[in-house]
Amino acid sequence: MGNINDVQSRVSREAAVLLYYGAEKEYRQAKLKAAQTLCVHFLPSNLEVALELDRFAEEKEGSTRKQRLILMRQEALKIMKLLDVFFPLLIGSVWRGTARIGSDIDIAVYADSPKQILELLKISNITIHRSCWDRVNKHGVTFLSYHIYAETDAQFSLEITVRSLDEVGKKRKCDIFGDEIKGLKIFELEKLLKEDATKQFLP
Repeated sequence: MGNINDVQSRVSREAAVLLYYGAEKEYRQAKLKAAQTLCVHFLPSNLEVALELDRFAEEKEGSTRKQRLILMRQEALKIMKLLDVFFPLLIGSVWRGTARIGSDIDIAVYADSPKQILELLKISNITIHRSCWDRVNKHGVTFLSYHIYAETDAQFSLEITVRSLDEVGKKRKCDIFGDEIKGLKIFELEKLLKEDATKQFLP
C-alpha cells in the first residue's frame, strides 16, 4: 500500500508543478503528462492534485502569498460592493484561499442582461479587456453564461461571470475539489477580512 501511496504522491506533485508553471492548463492533461513522465499508469484525483498545487505554491511564494490573498480579497470586496444589486458571489481561488501568482479574482453575478453589468463597470472606470458568451455542458446540463474579463485598480485580473436571475442560490459542484461551490457574499467576505483574512475553504 505504501508503494501505491508513493506513486500517487509523486504523480500529484508532478501534475501540480506542471499546472503551477503553466506547462499545462487543464487538470486532466497535467495528470496524464505527469503519469507519462513518471512511467506509471496511475492518475490521482483532481482533489489530490489541487491540494498538492496549494502546498507547492506555499513553498514557492512564502509569506507574500498570504499578503497577496488579502489584497485580492479586499479588491474583490470593492468590486462586489459596486455590483451589490446583482447578488455578487466571490468564487474561485480567492474564495478558496488557494490563489497563487497569476490567479485571477472570480465573481459571479446575476442579472437579466450582461449589458447592465458592462455599463456599470464602464462608468466606474473598471478596465475591461474583453467579454463573451460561453456555453458549458456539465453532467448533461447546459449552462449559458456571459464572461467579462477585466482588471482591478490594483491590477489583479478579474473575471466576472454573469448568470441569469433564476440561477440565484442554485447549488453547483466543483469539478476540482468535488464539493459544493459555496463562495462568499459581501457580508461574509467583510466578516472574513476582519476575523481571519487568509482562511482557506477546502474539503
